[in-house]
Amino acid sequence: MKNQLYILSRSFGIGICLVGILSFSDIFTTPLYLEVPKGWPQSKYDFKKNPLTEESFQLGRHLFYDPILSRDNTISCSSCHLQQTGFTHVDHQLSHGIEGKIGTRNSMALINLAWNKDFMWDGGVNNLEVQAINPITSPTEMDEKLENVVAKLQNSPKYITLFAKAYGDDKVTSQRVLKALAQYTVMLKSSNSKYDKVMRKEESYTKQEQHGYDLFKTNCASCHKEPLFADDRFEKNGLALDETLNDLGRIKITGKTEDKMRFKIPTLRNIQFTFPYMHDGRFKTLTEVIKQYNSLGNDKSLPKELAKPMNLSDNDRVDLVAFLQTLTDKEFLFDKRFGFPRE
Repeated sequence: MKNQLYILSRSFGIGICLVGILSFSDIFTTPLYLEVPKGWPQSKYDFKKNPLTEESFQLGRHLFYDPILSRDNTISCSSCHLQQTGFTHVDHQLSHGIEGKIGTRNSMALINLAWNKDFMWDGGVNNLEVQAINPITSPTEMDEKLENVVAKLQNSPKYITLFAKAYGDDKVTSQRVLKALAQYTVMLKSSNSKYDKVMRKEESYTKQEQHGYDLFKTNCASCHKEPLFADDRFEKNGLALDETLNDLGRIKITGKTEDKMRFKIPTLRNIQFTFPYMHDGRFKTLTEVIKQYNSLGNDKSLPKELAKPMNLSDNDRVDLVAFLQTLTDKEFLFDKRFGFPRE
């Protein structure tokens, strides 16, 4: 089947007037749209370069859950990005790869990526459509080559059918693989937590949650900006260097001295379930994280937002955790459209 169809008008004698050209996806695929919630900023993803369709989304979904992307067919994207825990891993500090290999960082939660400009803890990727190259080719993660992935998919009747549905022919290319994965991950939108319902005036905070929200706005919101509770900036957070990992953060990408120990500010949405925390997964609980920030202050090497002591009491810390739990979006965590494709 050809990828372009000519749309013809009426004939004039032996001549025919050509009035336009439509692509395969204009006619035979189902368009998808990422709805921007009221009050949210416009997304940063360029949908014009990768128009969303149901067929490409489903192809990306199958690829996301399939260990065929790894060298020994044992590790999938979902191995480190579990839906029920905010699309990140749990139970261990650092990501795990094939043959029991251990990575160097805690996996990031895949939430509201359409609003991200940079990806990875150090911002080493600035385009969602190429982000998947890193885990696929990383020696400590999937340890595979894209050409091998393409060859395996070409030999799969299942994927031949899925590619034909998404693109109009059964040709498998690395670009199509990456674009389909991006279509799936860009749709992972979380916007229906209790916080969102309170903002929409559908529910109300408890007294404890409201106090925690007030504390959050005073001490945390300058970095974890509402409504995404994230930021594309990279900042120091006062953590001591783990001398085993020797991870110096964004300086590895930019080479700039000022970027030493700077890491991407992650989203706090669904933070209740995305433990462990920090780039190296050193903290298991939110209480540990809050105690870490509460211990900072009067350190000129830190960003101004952290230089002022928080001075939180034990009750304050409990209330702040209570508010952070209102960022849990169970509809997102258990949405069957994002789950393992059983059809």
